[in-house]
Amino acid sequence: MEGRGFIHDKLEIKFLILYIAARVIEPIPFDTMLDLTMCDDGVGYFDFSECLRDLVNTGHLTLSDAGLYAITDKGLRNSQICESSIPYSVRLRCDKNLAAWNRKLRRKNQVKTSVDQRSNGTFTVRMSLDDDMGNVMDLKLMAVRQDIAKLLADRFQKEPERIYSQIMKLLMENDDK
Repeated sequence: MEGRGFIHDKLEIKFLILYIAARVIEPIPFDTMLDLTMCDDGVGYFDFSECLRDLVNTGHLTLSDAGLYAITDKGLRNSQICESSIPYSVRLRCDKNLAAWNRKLRRKNQVKTSVDQRSNGTFTVRMSLDDDMGNVMDLKLMAVRQDIAKLLADRFQKEPERIYSQIMKLLMENDDK
């Protein structure tokens, strides 16, 4: 074992991994699972790696071809049974980290952009914004150069709500001219 945390053996690391896998909103890669599991000083890299591999081998987790880990029904059942074995302070830290990660995943799924080249050499920038109820905006723009198209996509990614509200404001303005 690594440090002086509350997690003391491999079984507790497995409980923690299952706890995390049961609470993420979509499958996650190795690095993310590692970051979320390292919420306690008692967890070391090599023990974590071994425990993660064991959980896949025993059918508690799946590992997709894309390298993403997801919990199985078996893992979910065992997680629910064993989660009270995880020290409360570790669960609190873990829940805080999970909430931040899940917000990031939701955001990624709600704001999407793509850049595609057209047959005439220009580019189409597609920008969409969703909320919990569905699609809010789907906008396609033409850009003459790829660097401009990528700039538009990047700016939309940073502030989609502000762009949406400015478009709505422009469209709703009373034009008395």
